[in-house]
Amino acid sequence: MRFQTPLVPATLLRRYKRFLADVRLADGREVVAHCPNPGGMLGLKDAGLKIWLEPNDDPKKKLKYGWRLIEHDNGHWTGIDTAIPNRVMKQALTAGDVTELAPYRSIRPEVAYGKNSRIDFLLTQEGLPDCYVEIKNVHLRRQSDLAEFPDSVTARGKKHLEELTDMVAQGHRAVMFYLVQRTDCGRFALARDMDPAYAQAFDQARAAGVEVLCYDCRISPAGIDVGNALPVALV
Repeated sequence: MRFQTPLVPATLLRRYKRFLADVRLADGREVVAHCPNPGGMLGLKDAGLKIWLEPNDDPKKKLKYGWRLIEHDNGHWTGIDTAIPNRVMKQALTAGDVTELAPYRSIRPEVAYGKNSRIDFLLTQEGLPDCYVEIKNVHLRRQSDLAEFPDSVTARGKKHLEELTDMVAQGHRAVMFYLVQRTDCGRFALARDMDPAYAQAFDQARAAGVEVLCYDCRISPAGIDVGNALPVALV
């Protein structure tokens, strides 16, 4: 996935009210940027971070910059836009870049299912069971190279796990897909202390037959693409 507009570097001053960030551009101007991430953003909202913004000239948008990336001092990258994983995954699924899902050629986003929900992707292919795929953005890293999810309590995420479990009970295939928007992680586990109820729903979903996949990303100011599969710690 390529960014539509070339990104520009900036320095983070503060993130506040969940969706706003004060930033300093390279020319010294201070502006307010949209922060497309309502989560806790642990370790990703410290003043002084080098970040990358996507400018826009849309007259309908009040804020003329959107925060997309963090460039860490060690040369690694983190994507903070929670809307990007679905865009990245659509391209990857269409191209057959996710080995476990490559046999499916019909890819439909945002299909109604469950209890007033929409699945991120419904995959279909003649001769195969319908496959319901829910995507979760991952950017929490608290130790070593371990990526974790969630970074805060997520009742919505718990509901998604329960609905995927229902799909398996109906004879379909269901996949919980965690996309790690970081380049410094080599494995994945649940942050069970962040939301014990989500962890319990995760365990129940797995026991019922919901599959768990995790991939990392290739990230640069040019764009973001699905990378390699990461091992998942299931307990």
